[in-house]
Amino acid sequence: MTARMIESGRLRRALLGTTAIAVLTTSLVGVAPTAVAADARSQQWYLDAMKAEEIWKKTTGKGITVAVIDSGVDPDTPSLKGKVLKGWDASESKGDETDDYSGHGTSIAETIVGSGAGGGIKGLAPDAKVIPYRVADTERQNEQAVNAFDVEEAIKAAADSDAQIINLSIGSEYYSEGEREAVKYAQSKGKLLFASAGNEALKGNKKNYPASYPEAVAVAASGRDGSVAKYSQHGDYIDIAAPGSQLPGYCDKSLTKYCTSDGTSFSTAIVSASAALIWSMHPDWTANQVLRVMLDSAARGDGWEPGTVSNYLGHGIVRPNAHVSRGEGEPGDPNINPLTNTPTGGAAGATPSATASASSSSSSSGGSTAAPSATASTQAPDGEQTSGAPVAGSTENAAADTDDGGNTGLVIGIAAAAVVVLAAVGVVLARRRRTA
Repeated sequence: MTARMIESGRLRRALLGTTAIAVLTTSLVGVAPTAVAADARSQQWYLDAMKAEEIWKKTTGKGITVAVIDSGVDPDTPSLKGKVLKGWDASESKGDETDDYSGHGTSIAETIVGSGAGGGIKGLAPDAKVIPYRVADTERQNEQAVNAFDVEEAIKAAADSDAQIINLSIGSEYYSEGEREAVKYAQSKGKLLFASAGNEALKGNKKNYPASYPEAVAVAASGRDGSVAKYSQHGDYIDIAAPGSQLPGYCDKSLTKYCTSDGTSFSTAIVSASAALIWSMHPDWTANQVLRVMLDSAARGDGWEPGTVSNYLGHGIVRPNAHVSRGEGEPGDPNINPLTNTPTGGAAGATPSATASASSSSSSSGGSTAAPSATASTQAPDGEQTSGAPVAGSTENAAADTDDGGNTGLVIGIAAAAVVVLAAVGVVLARRRRTA
């Protein structure tokens, strides 16, 4: 077995992490849809906080496709009918990409594009589409032979697809050069790749991959009060945050009922959906411009020092309504990555006129195109100071989103997952579950 195979085999997946799980009182089978819908919708508190109904009057994500690299996506749930395109099973295990072996991938897909029909989850970008790419988690790897390079191959396949956005609600503490190259390739193809930060801040807080690769957009979890979730992994790689608390997802692979759980997987799905909403409004923009507007318009607390980035919430809590309804955020240079302030590929898709207009608009209005300071305020949970950096007051507390530009009021418990060791061909390959 080659060194590359050993390296790749160590991946997998941060944490299907459910914390104290509460089963919703109704299920999808044998219950009146209205009763289920009302109950499931009541768990999606962030839709009201983000003023989703107001957003949907102007954009619903139509014309945008999101690649969901996960446990598979079942296209036949009531909420996903007509929304799932042909994908690929990169895991090379039993079944195909439409066979969700845990319920996780289908939950993520519904969170992004679900219609809410039949009691299903209502997606933040309900008119977007998803392409499923199935990869294996720890348990599946223990049960059967799988492709050791499934994640990197799925990323490359998604990069070559019609999807504009790639959602990875998965992760591992293990760096992989092959996976890093795949993420770089996706960026060069003009894709926006969002990855979950992980749920083990209280268990070592090691870097999580692919979120920690510079070309990925790392997503942390925030709570109803605008504070970072205590379990949400943090560090200088965090780029943005989104709600992840007590949100509905399928309890298991039977896809018959929802449970509430917490984690950065949901946060990542919400950020992907937010990007779909903005990109749908501006189909000629590049990934850099969509991301820059998301970062510029993110919610930050009153004490947040201008030009700094939090190690806990990145540029702030995603707030699509700030741009959709109030025009906040400038697209800036279509070819400059707003995180690194360096040129990227993938400028195709922005027409010359749109590109010129965006660049001119940014220049004339003072729009930001440079990456904020990396020596950012760290805004630790409960006001705790992190060594080597100041705390800029109670900047993690955000009020409810208001029409006058207030921050998004977006509480997350602690999720964790165990590391499982897989023995294969005499080599021990440590793998992780996915984040949720």
